[in-house]
Amino acid sequence: MRAALFREPGGPDVLRVEQVETPVPGPGEVRIAVRAAGLNHLDLWARRGLPGVPLPHIGGSDVAGEIESVGRGVDRDIGEPVIVDPGLSCGTCEHCLRDEKPLCARYRILGEHRDGGFAEYVVVPSDHAYRIPADFPFAPAAAAPLTFLTAWRGLISRAGLRAGESVLVTGASGGVAVAAIRIARHVGATVHAITTTEKVDRVAALGADHVWDRRDPEHRKALFEATGRRGVDVVFDSVGEATWHDNVRALARGGRMVVYGATTGHAATTDLRHVFWKQLSIIGTTMSNRREFEKVMGLVFDGTLEPVVDVVWPLERIRDAHERLESGRQFGKIVLEP
Repeated sequence: MRAALFREPGGPDVLRVEQVETPVPGPGEVRIAVRAAGLNHLDLWARRGLPGVPLPHIGGSDVAGEIESVGRGVDRDIGEPVIVDPGLSCGTCEHCLRDEKPLCARYRILGEHRDGGFAEYVVVPSDHAYRIPADFPFAPAAAAPLTFLTAWRGLISRAGLRAGESVLVTGASGGVAVAAIRIARHVGATVHAITTTEKVDRVAALGADHVWDRRDPEHRKALFEATGRRGVDVVFDSVGEATWHDNVRALARGGRMVVYGATTGHAATTDLRHVFWKQLSIIGTTMSNRREFEKVMGLVFDGTLEPVVDVVWPLERIRDAHERLESGRQFGKIVLEP
């Protein structure tokens, strides 16, 4: 089969499309004919040399396609359209038994710890292949899982965001941030978003109530004034080190900081006086459990939450896709089709 892969860490130049052996589904597994696969920042980190990534490696955590064959003990329809839940766990530990698999000590992600969907075929556990409506297009389906799952768990399950509260979404043109804006609006929260100059209007069109240009030196002051000098109830952030201090200061009393990444660095410094005096909560989050996956995908498939697709390119443009995401030129999700 054709697959986009890299054999050593490096820049986009290490990526190439090659012929590799087609994977065979084992007991309890299905082989999916990939119709679309979404690119995430995780794919960039994996390519750069993220620990735990096997080599050679096929990326792609977000996969939509059709069941092409099944392993022993699997009763699934050939040709069934599916989306893949990319979170893999042991299934037997204390966390897995209470449906909190992201806390599993052996938690793994498709496209990071095992080969993903940037190929003609991918093999996954049968219970991770979730049926989608026959008329739902594959490209927006592949744009949804990792981003909407991370945003839903972070905002709703972990931070408990509710109607009438306010949230600040940083890096607001990225896939997870775009999903967060959709979700926050869905639950009735006021949305403040920070993005780059050229993307302000597009972020506003998503439904953000206030959009701030990060290049404007007064944008943090404007945010504070827009909240009545109160601050926001929740900050949803993956920027990390570069904006950490300002994010902590932006929180209202009793506010919650939700952290799902650290693209500008992980060594953030916190003035603990803000934490204890304002009684702040700092909350880490990643991926989702099965209940959250089914809830979010249901909202995507009924049109309540709409994924934003930036471009749809053939698999042969894997280098272009990485370069586009790495440069920040995208808005929403880049999707590749084998």
